[in-house]
Amino acid sequence: MSPIEITRRTFVAALGGTVAGLALGVRFVPEARADEDPQPVPSLFVHIAPDGIVSIVCSRSEMGQGIRSSLPVVVAEELGADWARVRVVQGDADVRYGDQNTDGSRSVRELWPVMRVAGAGARSMLVAAAAARWGIPASGLVARDHGVHDPATGRVLPFGELAVAAAALPVPSAESITLRSDAERTRVGTALPLIDGPAYVTGQAVFGADVRLPGMLTAVIARPPVVGGTVARLDETAAAKIPGVRRIVRMPALTLPAGFQPLGGVAVVADHTWAALRGRAALVIEWNHGPHAAYDSATYREALTASVRAPGTVSRNAGDAESGLATAARVISAEYHVPHLSQSPMEPPVAVARIDGRRCEVWAPTQDPQGAQAEVARTLGLEPSQVTVHVTFLGGGFGRKSKPDFIVEAALLAREMGMPVRVQWTRDDDTRHGYYHAVSTQRLDAGLDAAGKVVAWRHRIASPSIGWTFDGKADRLDAGSLGQGVFDLPLAIPNVRVERCAAQAHVRIGWLRSVYNINHAFAVQSFVAEIAAATGRDPKEMLLEILGPARILTLAEAGIAKNSNYGATLDDHPVDVGRLRRVIEDVTARAGWDAARKAGRAVGLAAHRSFLTYVAVVAAVSLDELGGARVDEVWLTADPGPTVNLDRVRSQFEGAVIFGLSAALHGSITAKGGMIEQANFRDYPIVRIAEAPRRIHVEILNGHRLPGGVGEPGVPPVAPAIANALFALTGRRTRDLPLLGTVTPATSA
Repeated sequence: MSPIEITRRTFVAALGGTVAGLALGVRFVPEARADEDPQPVPSLFVHIAPDGIVSIVCSRSEMGQGIRSSLPVVVAEELGADWARVRVVQGDADVRYGDQNTDGSRSVRELWPVMRVAGAGARSMLVAAAAARWGIPASGLVARDHGVHDPATGRVLPFGELAVAAAALPVPSAESITLRSDAERTRVGTALPLIDGPAYVTGQAVFGADVRLPGMLTAVIARPPVVGGTVARLDETAAAKIPGVRRIVRMPALTLPAGFQPLGGVAVVADHTWAALRGRAALVIEWNHGPHAAYDSATYREALTASVRAPGTVSRNAGDAESGLATAARVISAEYHVPHLSQSPMEPPVAVARIDGRRCEVWAPTQDPQGAQAEVARTLGLEPSQVTVHVTFLGGGFGRKSKPDFIVEAALLAREMGMPVRVQWTRDDDTRHGYYHAVSTQRLDAGLDAAGKVVAWRHRIASPSIGWTFDGKADRLDAGSLGQGVFDLPLAIPNVRVERCAAQAHVRIGWLRSVYNINHAFAVQSFVAEIAAATGRDPKEMLLEILGPARILTLAEAGIAKNSNYGATLDDHPVDVGRLRRVIEDVTARAGWDAARKAGRAVGLAAHRSFLTYVAVVAAVSLDELGGARVDEVWLTADPGPTVNLDRVRSQFEGAVIFGLSAALHGSITAKGGMIEQANFRDYPIVRIAEAPRRIHVEILNGHRLPGGVGEPGVPPVAPAIANALFALTGRRTRDLPLLGTVTPATSA
């Protein structure tokens, strides 16, 4: 981000009260892109009141990752504030905060430098105010412990006493602001407390379903079971007789492409949730299923398999892979399949909306409040400034709650009813009507020379694109999706070719934690282990050999023209093969890789770079008393660069192991007749306590000057590490997710 510009602004709405005292905002000007002019983007704000209370706005959504316990600490430490006198304020949707989308593991890595400047800028103004009060140079003063200190005399002026005077001073230029040294920052990078923990435990935390407004009604919706379907016939007679049911409302039909539109259907609006649910159950609806009624997972898989067995669009090319495969002494080939997955956050979607004249007010557990604001405004024919979006706590998100279709439903019904309406999704609704992780079939071919060294590599990928959800035309992955574990995959192989193959979409495809990295890591890391087994090599040594020596992977070496690199420049965040090798070496050492293999313990290894962070995982599996397999232990080493809150970083990687384990063992959303076959945790289970590893070991390294992502990078290596461990246990290779049901030892078959 260059340059950094400081401006003083007010933000009464964000703080919910007076702005007497010092109010400071920061905005950063991104480097100009070819297709747009550089525009100032305001970011976090800090406000110091005359009573000394420091209010810090958190502009990103809290969904269990502890962002409210991390982002504000950076500001407070630069400021020198006493954390006991800091109040964290959740930011509503507001363009002044810049991008508020809590997605892509970007919160800390994008806002960390901006927040530091916000705190340091406020500190410099307080110090200047103290210097003016005492009539001495500011250079000798120190801001700490919620006050400005004069070491020469021992005098102290509390921040509150300086707030009004500081607010009247000129805002310092970016060049004049001095950030604290690493030695001065004693809190950032340590295990910080979870500030919202007591509210979670005592039930004071307000999630989406906790919002109550006077006169509020509750609605549930019978949605078309096939994307693009419509109501052919409706009999609402029985539903209307249910006590508490107010109205039956036909929702606007979905017009493809889906985007963030609601799916349509029939809403039952009632005095309370139970009446709404009973009313929906009593509806008699016949559906026109529309153009995707023939979608069947089994036949679709056959189509994807045929697609990867034919040439596709070449997207990465170095050397001559076709010639290398044709002349290789040996060719190893494998095909891998990952089904649709559902985000399945523990809190299903829910939103409350109220309309007053030409204004709409929303309360929702949203990952993207500005996206929700824009979509509600577009649907209602309002300006975004006429829509207020209040962000509640999120009971998990994983990408589902960055799509505001459920929020738009609430806004439409609030307008229809002339009263506040809460739209409540059930678990069944969420499972059957979501935005699914893309199904994927991949084929990998490796050509080996006479010595068993890989000299040619071809990777074909058939997977529906998220872009189809928004344009209805995309029939294969775009280059940006290949930036997730394919373009940034280091390969010390002279001939490399990657092809994107055709794959039409038939359900709404959306973001799920780690996105396409899940598919790519599963295929690539499983394939490397297969090559090792076929050549009698140690999987670790084979992986390190294929990755090659420590170096910076260039675009020329990768055979690509551009790498989206998760929105970061390659100068700031290069593809550093040394960091990837280091996490592999570290995790295998901590897991006792060599000794475990010699002792016959079934262990598997996988490593992956995603969201600018490097992660390696070792999984150990064994037979249980019933002859099945279980995951005993998981070791994970991550290099995300510098961290803010070590405790939250560890917890996110621990959670990533469980999330990845759920996908590996159980994750499978299937369709028949265009309809999703799963409905709830009974047929789309997540890992329970009894299935969880007995121990999860997490080690955090710091191999870079700038932070990478944390929330998502831990997921991709988990499934292939388990699959590789299962091969070590059973001698049988599983190339499909989920792995459950494929773990019987070969000797007992």
